[in-house]
Amino acid sequence: MKINNSNTTIRDAQLSDLAEIVRIYNSTIASRMVTADTEMVSTQSREGWFHEHSADFRPLWVLENSSGICGWLSFQSFYGRPAYNGTAEVSIYMDAAFRGQGIGRYLLQQAIEACPQIGVKTLLGFIFGHNEPSLKLFRSFGFENWAQLPGIAELDGIERDLIILGKRVG
Repeated sequence: MKINNSNTTIRDAQLSDLAEIVRIYNSTIASRMVTADTEMVSTQSREGWFHEHSADFRPLWVLENSSGICGWLSFQSFYGRPAYNGTAEVSIYMDAAFRGQGIGRYLLQQAIEACPQIGVKTLLGFIFGHNEPSLKLFRSFGFENWAQLPGIAELDGIERDLIILGKRVG
């Protein structure tokens, strides 16, 4: 998939992009707002995850401009059973220099629009309860709270809720 929006392009990630994908991911760990990982991950440790993606079923996109990769979006299978093939979890990660510029909104809109082509009828977002910017973004697209898992993650001694947001898209 390749989509142009002024000076930005969304394309399917290549293995050569993995180091930059991991760099962006690792940059979010210290905030304790985005991921339950508490230590940096290595590019090598994410190769299996990378290969779980496919352009026609569970894409992994990068968004780039003239400066390079600004962010990425991943579709991941939900619960790993065939009956759930029409459901995917979507994750969006932005480079710190590009946050707050509407790029995450653009990526989520493109993800929703791509769902019919990749057989997704239901999109899920797994977001910490204290991550208000991400909750606000997903809710602005009509995602609703489908579950709240109280105190399920412990980050630096603080128990955090996980909110599962869902939207029927097909």
